[in-house]
Amino acid sequence: MPLSRPIHPMPDFILDALIERRLMDAYRARPRYQQNDYIGWITRARRETTRQKRLTQMLDELKSGGKYMKMDYRPT
Repeated sequence: MPLSRPIHPMPDFILDALIERRLMDAYRARPRYQQNDYIGWITRARRETTRQKRLTQMLDELKSGGKYMKMDYRPT
């Protein structure tokens, strides 16, 4: 099912972080809307420190598997 909102392209720094932390499979296992939301949320940050904080949160949530944007998440 196509997304009804703009699709955000993945920047290299996010791709590199996913590969480096070996979390690409966990990222791809998430629903497309979550993948898109994470990228948009990270890239909308104006300050580099905020961008890095959001990237770290995404990576931590993917690693733990039980959170999405600080909310409980249970994969189906």
